[in-house]
Amino acid sequence: MSRIRGTNTKPEVEVRSMLHGMGYRFRLHRRDLPGTPDIVLPGRGAVIFVHGCFWHGHVCKRDKMPKARTVYWAEKIEANRRRDARKRRAITALGWKVVIVWECELKRPEKLAEKLQEALDDWGG
Repeated sequence: MSRIRGTNTKPEVEVRSMLHGMGYRFRLHRRDLPGTPDIVLPGRGAVIFVHGCFWHGHVCKRDKMPKARTVYWAEKIEANRRRDARKRRAITALGWKVVIVWECELKRPEKLAEKLQEALDDWGG
């Protein structure tokens, strides 16, 4: 697990590239915000968290529980979900809008781009 990166993951880089191509400019991994969001759009008052489906417990085809040490993994993933919820509440309390991008959404980039465009346009900036 020590080789699992927390920043600059492949899904995160893909989302950043997509946003840049759409004309958005952003900051990365602002430590002064709760949860250190992956992508921060200060002008729009929005943050984007890019979550891996397995690590954050998304219910999709990528969410497969390992056959070994299932209790350990179930507890770890549930703890991740609770932490994600705490981070979301803390950052929204500061007035930021939150968008969650799941790893599996990258399989349909057109739909993801539409989701991001709608979310960010709704918030103005």
